[in-house]
Amino acid sequence: MKVIIAIPCYNEAELLPVTLAALPRELAGADAVETLVVDDGSSDGTADVARACGVTHVVRHKRNLGLAAAFRTALDAALARGADVIVGTDADNQYVGADVAKLAAPALAGEADLVIGCRDFRAVTHFSPLKKALQRLGSFAVRTLSGLKVADATSGFRAYNREAALRLVVLSSFTYTLETLIQAGYKGLTVKQVPVRVNPPARPSRLFRSIPYYVRRSVNTITRAYLLFRPLRILGTVGVITFGAGLFLLGRFLYFYFTLPGPTGHVQSLVVGGVLILLGFQVVIIALLSDLIAANRRLLEDVLYRIKSSQYDRR
Repeated sequence: MKVIIAIPCYNEAELLPVTLAALPRELAGADAVETLVVDDGSSDGTADVARACGVTHVVRHKRNLGLAAAFRTALDAALARGADVIVGTDADNQYVGADVAKLAAPALAGEADLVIGCRDFRAVTHFSPLKKALQRLGSFAVRTLSGLKVADATSGFRAYNREAALRLVVLSSFTYTLETLIQAGYKGLTVKQVPVRVNPPARPSRLFRSIPYYVRRSVNTITRAYLLFRPLRILGTVGVITFGAGLFLLGRFLYFYFTLPGPTGHVQSLVVGGVLILLGFQVVIIALLSDLIAANRRLLEDVLYRIKSSQYDRR
C-alpha cells in the first residue's frame, strides 16, 4: 500500500519547508509514504524549495491555474505514480502534520473512500465569529444537498482511496472541497470524518479574500455542482411551482368571471396567470432536457473512469 501526500502550492517557498518537516515518513498499514508537490505557476522558486526538501515528486504548472486545477493535477499525478491512498493538505501549515496518520487510517483499512479532517471551530480562536458562522452554514448546505453527515465541508485536509480519486471529476475553478462532497454523495462513495487540529495562521488566507467574495463563489460552486447532478429536482420544482401559481391566478380570474355580474376587473390575474403557466411549462421542459444531459454526463464519467483505470493500471 502506497500513500502519497499531495500538496498544491502557489508561492509557498517560505512555509513549505515547515509543512514538509511536520509530515510523517511512515504510516501504519502503508508500505511506502511519498510526497508530491504541485507548483501552480509560482514565481518564488517553490518547486526548487520542494526538491531541496526531498519531496518525492514535483509537478509544475507553467502558469497559475488556481487551487481546483492544482488539485486535479495532484490527483492525476498521484494515481499515475501508483498511489493507493492520496492525502491532500495545505502548503501553509494550517493543519497539524501528525494528523495525517489518523486521516489516512480509515482509507488504508478499507473503511472509507473519502476521509474528511474536521476542525473544531469552537477551538479555533483565529477564526472570526462570522467566518465560523459561514463555515457552519456552508457545511449545512452541503450536508443537505449531498446527504452526507460532514461537519466541516470546506476542509481541504482529506484522504482519498484510489476508487474515490478515479471517480471524482472537478469542474470548479474556485475550490474543490464543496463540489467533491456533493459528487461523493451522489456517486455513493463511503465518507468518514475524523477530528483534526490546526496550527496558528502563518499568513492571511489567499482563498478567503473577503466575506462577500467567498460567499458568492461558494454559492456559485454549490449551485452549479447540484444542478449538474440533480437538475430535474431543482428545475422541475421551480417549473411546477411556477405552473401552479399560474393555474391559481387563472382559476381566480375564472371564479370572478363566472360569479360576479358585469365586468370583473380581474384581467391582471388572467394575464399574469397565463404568463406564469407558459413560463412554468418552459422550465419543466428545460428540466427534462437538463436531466437527459445529466444522464449523458453520467455515461461520459463512466467512460472517463474506465479510461483512467486503464491508464493508471499498476499491473
